[in-house]
Parts: sequence; structure tokens; C-alpha cells
Amino acid sequence: QVHLAESGGGLVQAGGSLKLSCEVSANIFSVSNINWYRQAPGNAREFVARIGTGGSTRYADFVKGRFTISRDNAKNSVYLLMNNLALDDTAAYYCQAEYFLGGPHKHWGQGTQVTVSS
Repeated sequence: QVHLAESGGGLVQAGGSLKLSCEVSANIFSVSNINWYRQAPGNAREFVARIGTGGSTRYADFVKGRFTISRDNAKNSVYLLMNNLALDDTAAYYCQAEYFLGGPHKHWGQGTQVTVSS
């Protein structure tokens, strides 16, 4: 069974920081690329950051230099450190596990809310 659980969201003032966590089922973590997406009310879900199984990373242009994605293989977890948060970073943040075992698979967590206030 596959399970992803996000945590670490909350209310933060503009310019502040938050660190999101995504714990992934041990049975798929080592073979999964992990993505963070976000969705603001009324908007489509959008890509934020990605970390591959070997640690390679990719970011959306709007978070470059502010957000850092990392993974801890011993804890089956991926983190998203978000610095210098802005009002338009307010959204529900979701992690996604993407892997290929007998075919392509994608699994989502339930999301964690990030609210940035002025």
C-alpha cells in the first residue's frame, strides 16, 4: 500500500519561512521521484519542485532561489524549505510520488495548507 503524508504547513508572515515534510511509504520511496505541487483557490495545480532518486533537483521559476527541496532516504521523507515567502505563495501544497514498476505510477498526498499574511 502506498501512502504519502504532508506536514509543516501553517500561517506565516510575508518574508518568513516554513519547512514542509512529505513522508512516503518505504516500499516505494527509494524508486520514486518526488514532486511538490501547489494549488491556490480558483487556480490550477502547479508544479513547484522535484527531486529525483539520485538527488537531482528542478524548480519552477517562481521559486528559484527561495525554495529548496531535499530528501532523507533514511527517513523516507522529502522536505521543502520555503524562505522569503510572499502572499502569492498561499496555497495547499501537495507531494507526489512518481515511479515506474511494471508501468508508470503516480500517488498524491492529502496536502498541507500554507497561508502567508501581510
